[in-house]
Amino acid sequence: MSTLDLAQLPILLGSVLWAMGRVAGLFLVAPIFGATVLPARIRVGLIVLLTMVLAPLAPARVDPMTATGIATMAGQVLIGASVGFVLRLTFEAVAFGGQLVAQSMSLGFAEVVNPQGGGSSPVLNQFYLLLVTLLFLAMDGHLRLIALLAESFRTLPPGAGAISPDGLHAVAAFGGQLFAGAVRVALPAMTALLVVNMGFGAISRAAPSMNLFAVGFPITLCLGFIALWLSLRALPGAFGALEENAWSLMRDLLGQ
Repeated sequence: MSTLDLAQLPILLGSVLWAMGRVAGLFLVAPIFGATVLPARIRVGLIVLLTMVLAPLAPARVDPMTATGIATMAGQVLIGASVGFVLRLTFEAVAFGGQLVAQSMSLGFAEVVNPQGGGSSPVLNQFYLLLVTLLFLAMDGHLRLIALLAESFRTLPPGAGAISPDGLHAVAAFGGQLFAGAVRVALPAMTALLVVNMGFGAISRAAPSMNLFAVGFPITLCLGFIALWLSLRALPGAFGALEENAWSLMRDLLGQ
């Protein structure tokens, strides 16, 4: 009959806590996993399941019952949250691009509930977000994210230090990708709609008596849907470029 060595209890507890802190930080911010539409019980269950899987990979070098252990726990949450934030910026960039397209085609007033962060947002915003979510899952991005998190316990073990100030600055600087990526996603449709608006400007000079508000809105809306349909071919490439930049930064943050 085997007996439990109480001296090993802090080591086992530390391994579970370090894994849980890193996983919980990721689920708190990352897209899909941190969506408000996902029930809290499912999220908690996924956190516990991944913690049990990743706990053997988290060496306990620090006693979790000390001040150093509390600081280490905070560092694990910061690591997971930083990785999730970088990935979330790529999704928000695509969603912001959809919002720019919606405003260009006079569809910004059509809003639906945002399942990612709550509140409401233009319907094209959610349409683009749904497309890239399906692309992310189809390309096994969620499995790649879990594998990256598991490998991080080898390259950046608990107690060996958290993300450096330079890494945090790189995460903040990556926020510029939100606007650059949104322009890259929305540029084809916005360019086509700009040509349409320039045509309406020429018509207003040629026929000043024409009511462009009554005629221009349905024409802009119809041509906007055509431009949107044609521009969807460029969406996977734009999202892929943003995603690769995000993966590169996440690997750098975790020392991989």
